[in-house]
Amino acid sequence: MDADDGPIDPTEIGERDAPPVDEKPYKILFEANKCIGAGKCAEVSENWELDLSTAIAQPNTYFLSADELDENVRAAEVCPAKKDRGVIHVIDRETGEEIAPDPDGDGTVSVDW
Repeated sequence: MDADDGPIDPTEIGERDAPPVDEKPYKILFEANKCIGAGKCAEVSENWELDLSTAIAQPNTYFLSADELDENVRAAEVCPAKKDRGVIHVIDRETGEEIAPDPDGDGTVSVDW
């Protein structure tokens, strides 16, 4: 991709090597460079771990089944980074809409890159 192709569509990140949508219909987009190391995500979700040596959180998996959705939505909602707008984004892979944190309330993906 060269600069003339325009901005990157965040909903396309990771899709090349992704599991089938019917198995894992949701995914996480994580702005690790903006993580402030509060660890709230790891408190509410088994999918998230806080690395104490770097003070950066990390998900164990980026692609989620329906059973894994609720705890990861909660992790996105409690993230205090970016003035409580969060750096964990849960995306519906079929629609491309942001499920959480969805600060604008319209499903647009709220990543800042």
